[in-house]
Amino acid sequence: MQTCLTFPNLGYYTNPENSVFGARGDFITSPEISQVFGELVGIWFLQQWNIAGRPNSIRLVELGPGRGTLMDDILRVISRIAIKNPSQGGVQLKEINLMEASPAMRKIQEAKLRDFATQVGCELNWHDTISSIKRSEAFTMIVAHEFFDALPFYQLQKTEEGWREVMVASTLDPIKDPRSKSATETEASLPPTISLNPDDPLFQCVLSPSSNAMSRTVVNLSPHLKEVSEKLPVGSFLEISVESFLHAVALSQLIGRPIISEGAEEADIDVNKPQLISPNGGGCGLIIDYGGDQAFENSFRAFKDHKIVDVFHQPGKTDLTANVDFALIKQAMGAQVDKHGPLTQSEFLQKMGMSVRVMALARQAKDEERRAAIVDAAERLVDPVGMGKEYKVYGFSNIKESMHIYPFDDISTS
Repeated sequence: MQTCLTFPNLGYYTNPENSVFGARGDFITSPEISQVFGELVGIWFLQQWNIAGRPNSIRLVELGPGRGTLMDDILRVISRIAIKNPSQGGVQLKEINLMEASPAMRKIQEAKLRDFATQVGCELNWHDTISSIKRSEAFTMIVAHEFFDALPFYQLQKTEEGWREVMVASTLDPIKDPRSKSATETEASLPPTISLNPDDPLFQCVLSPSSNAMSRTVVNLSPHLKEVSEKLPVGSFLEISVESFLHAVALSQLIGRPIISEGAEEADIDVNKPQLISPNGGGCGLIIDYGGDQAFENSFRAFKDHKIVDVFHQPGKTDLTANVDFALIKQAMGAQVDKHGPLTQSEFLQKMGMSVRVMALARQAKDEERRAAIVDAAERLVDPVGMGKEYKVYGFSNIKESMHIYPFDDISTS
């Protein structure tokens, strides 16, 4: 999965010839549908900044920024407080950090975001990994939209002998099928009754003939997975993304509280060790993706031209995705941060005041057609049988202990 999506120059996201987003691509994301989505994310960030006591420096981090649309909309909100000279009473936006694998996408993001970064005097940085983003005394705001669903995962099947890994194998018979030979040999020996259809999948899923070290240990990655794996009956499948677990750990370390072993003194903390993330300025984050607060059996799917296709259809030219196990992410983050949700996207957006913002934009529309388009786009984001239900919003923060965070903790006074 990772090879198909991010292999240099040939992966789905890294090949500049692939039209990934928008009407010409294979899917449309929420930020591309309506600017209100990103603006409400930005408002949530400012809400947490306000709760934290309005720190005088902030920074933004996005994982998988796409065309930069979401960050651009967030910055429109952040610009209300961020100015170039904090001595004039404003807030210094120190950095915009983007984790992006595709050189082509980085160029698109640069074109969209460079002017704003120059205007407010902040750094615009790109990263290959979360670990390259340095800890900071600035209040950090993190967003990962449709990022975790694209991370690779293991799929296991439970047998009478225990869990076995579902693996990928070729569909070709090296003896009977000419496609398994070199191109020259194939053209010379191809029988007239056999045609080479590029749409026929060359790969298939097969079950490992025996358990291996991975299948015996990965189900114990977290207490949540161990409990699920023990309850599932023989024949069941289970998807486990170790990469999601590791990315969640890294995000919690970026803003979270230091882990101090029982009996240790505060003076004993070694801030050079990667698991200890103090000092930092705290922060907050949102992970928005397909999935739920549970493990999944068989959610792996592929998209091409806005349709679901076989996962082995044209590797490198289709989008691959699997549901996100938010219960696993929460356990990965541990006690370093406070965890919130997940809520459905519909719940989050509507509680954050989407209708108010949509009405304001509709009033400013130049004609009835534009007004209808604004309303229709917003309704699509909260569709109870579509995006509003399928996408989940999960929050995490290091602001104040036991702090209730709206809209996850639905308090009437919020």
